[in-house]
Amino acid sequence: MTEDPARYAEKMKARKAHQDKIVAERQSEKGLLIVHTGKGKGKSTAAFGMAMRAIAHGMKVGVVQFIKGPWESGERDLLRKFPSQVEVHAMGEGFTWETQDRERDVRAAQQAWEMSKRFIADPDVRLVILDELNIVLRYDYLDLDEVLAAIAARPADTHVVVTGRNAKEPMIDAADLVTEMTQVKHPFRDGVKAQAGIEF
Repeated sequence: MTEDPARYAEKMKARKAHQDKIVAERQSEKGLLIVHTGKGKGKSTAAFGMAMRAIAHGMKVGVVQFIKGPWESGERDLLRKFPSQVEVHAMGEGFTWETQDRERDVRAAQQAWEMSKRFIADPDVRLVILDELNIVLRYDYLDLDEVLAAIAARPADTHVVVTGRNAKEPMIDAADLVTEMTQVKHPFRDGVKAQAGIEF
């Protein structure tokens, strides 16, 4: 059944007035802590989308990948086309089940964290992406309190994006924005391998 055009226009007018009021009331700005977690695909992809947006606004971006190793990925190749604005460091050695060496994994995580702290403290870097940090925190490769303290001490307008499954509750509590990706279907479960342009 089609709604009466005049009634529809009146409803949309009221809706616009309500939205305009809400937008007008939101005037503060600050650096955000953003967490992408959950079992679904798209956590890192969403973070790299934010990097593209930041680049378009002339911001400097620092990316540290805690788990993903040196294999080539489309997003990393694209970001490296903006060397004056972006630094990308893939400092992991692959999935934790690949190395099967906890000490080696802890060492790699600590090296990545040192690079992360440099980005977080640098007032010129407006967006810091800590890709798969939640994974290394889940396995206690880094001290969660130290990580949260460093993020909290960032410059006032620096945004930090943390990705990875199983975000710990203190990370969620500290965040300004948390999105949980929910997996409904995934082709890998049906025998389809990871594909260029989609997974990497």
